[in-house]
Amino acid sequence: MPRDARVYVAGHNGLVGGAVLRRLQAEGFTNVITRASRELDLRDQAAVRAFFAQERPEFVFLAAAKVGGILANSTYPAQFLYDNLMIAANVINAAHESGVRKLLNLGSSCIYPRLAPQPLREEALLTGPLEETNRAYAVAKIAAIELCDHYRTQYGSDFISGMPTNLYGPGDNFDLKGSHVLPALMRKMVEAKEAGAATVEVWGSGTPLREFLFVEDLADACLFLMEQVSEPGPINVGTGVDLTIRELAELIAEVVGFTGELVFDASKPDGTPRKLMDVSRLAGLGWSARTDLHSGVSQTYDWFLQERAAGNIRG
Repeated sequence: MPRDARVYVAGHNGLVGGAVLRRLQAEGFTNVITRASRELDLRDQAAVRAFFAQERPEFVFLAAAKVGGILANSTYPAQFLYDNLMIAANVINAAHESGVRKLLNLGSSCIYPRLAPQPLREEALLTGPLEETNRAYAVAKIAAIELCDHYRTQYGSDFISGMPTNLYGPGDNFDLKGSHVLPALMRKMVEAKEAGAATVEVWGSGTPLREFLFVEDLADACLFLMEQVSEPGPINVGTGVDLTIRELAELIAEVVGFTGELVFDASKPDGTPRKLMDVSRLAGLGWSARTDLHSGVSQTYDWFLQERAAGNIRG
């Protein structure tokens, strides 16, 4: 990508889009286009078409999505399906109509069947039933992959799809009502340490295995995919390494300096026993993650403390 190319980052205020934006700026891109959701509703086809016709981006990072945890996905499945279908359909079609040179569509590991063999390979897509708790979101993300592939087949559009594993890092959601496991544990332990609490409760048995990718590494992978890769179908982006939730909690406690006891509430749900990505395809193309979990968690902890001190994290 030429450094003066017109590059649109959809979803730049989110965890992923924010990291992509920071990476582009650090790399010296001078023509990066963004719109907040209040300025451009990506569910509005006419508005999206008008935006693409006016701005004429040459490269598009599609990181915009309606996201949430198990509770939100289970409570509002119609909104998750509709909103994410519309965002993908409108952006991908407008990119085609306006002659975008390349588009990177970002999805999620939840696209794979609930009982797919581990580690998850790209070939597992559409080979079995999805996890029920986030099926609506997954179906929308699968539709986006299919759209990219069919625009490639029918029109020769250079549209590709990257599927990140569980993400964390600067810009993450630390609201305990809606946050994922890593930021939730970090916040609980920071507050327990400051309150002098003897224990921190961790949901579940602590035995499920999970993989975590530092969001700055994902941004690096996005740039690599955009500049080096042109293939149909999803491409997994992860570390290829997992650990138990207990090990994760112990690592976070070490970084935060919480010396109390971790109490595992086995009455709470564990979720899928294991969810690990096979990242051999991307590694074979020449990219692999650089940030180890301890370093990434430490950087995230520093960011959390700075944001809280600035009054940007409350509740």
